[in-house]
Amino acid sequence: MVVVSGALFAVNGTVSKLVLRAGAEAGMDAPQLTTLRATGAFAGLLVVCLALRPRQLALARSEIGLLVVYGLAGFFLVPMLYFVAISKLPVGIALLFEYTAPLLVAVWARFGQHQPVRPRLWVGLALSLAGLACVAEIWGEMRLNPVGVAAGGGAAVLLAVYYVLGARGVSRRDPLSLTCWAFGVSAVVGAVVRPWSHFPVALLGHRSNGIPVWLLCCYVVVLGSITPYVLVVAALRHLPATSVGIIGMVEPVIASGVAWTALGEALDLAQLAGGVLVLTGVTLAETARIAGPGEPPELPPT
Repeated sequence: MVVVSGALFAVNGTVSKLVLRAGAEAGMDAPQLTTLRATGAFAGLLVVCLALRPRQLALARSEIGLLVVYGLAGFFLVPMLYFVAISKLPVGIALLFEYTAPLLVAVWARFGQHQPVRPRLWVGLALSLAGLACVAEIWGEMRLNPVGVAAGGGAAVLLAVYYVLGARGVSRRDPLSLTCWAFGVSAVVGAVVRPWSHFPVALLGHRSNGIPVWLLCCYVVVLGSITPYVLVVAALRHLPATSVGIIGMVEPVIASGVAWTALGEALDLAQLAGGVLVLTGVTLAETARIAGPGEPPELPPT
């Protein structure tokens, strides 16, 4: 289930980039695509929750503040910054920057929460930084778009916040209803930032790489959001969160392959080696944590 969800998320990167390419001419930007995705995902997950666990949707007043921050940071700002990053960078590179989030969580656990960690945390940190240096090719002309790099780094920081807040959220409610309400918050925020009255409806009739944009948008909502989230939630019944997060790192690997095939975004040898270092470093850092109760759900919203 985790591998399938990672593959769906990976394809979603290329699909989203195709939508953004078509939208560049019709007036759709990253916040509008984020709003479209969040609204569709909220509607779909709401139906699932009402069918399976309607009572779990009940909200306590004490939960509202956490849900607002959780939904804003993890379900609106993270995907929006990710969409900005993939519009400026190859999909695989954008994901590598975002996937340093588990490493940031491990560092926060050590210094912010004073949790014990294994020494390999520092090896993981060093490998990830070296890997990012290779991906950015800092010894050359630094050809990576600075806006894309900043967006990818910002997505990583906010994704780490999402993980930390998620640990609190799942201690109060089940992951499915938590994800549903978080997408709901994202949908409301998106509708304020980019009102639906400004949505370029005509774009849905266009094509991108020969594929209808409306069909691409359906993928973003159904197969790029609802289905992989439900699969990961189901996987958490059988695997610990840390294992889910590590197995989920197939996403940037598959995403790079899909983007190479569909978009011609080939990475050179140094960048490929850097990607391996980043993923190895994140794995070491994530497994360096000595897990306690209430581990955050590893559901990267990309």
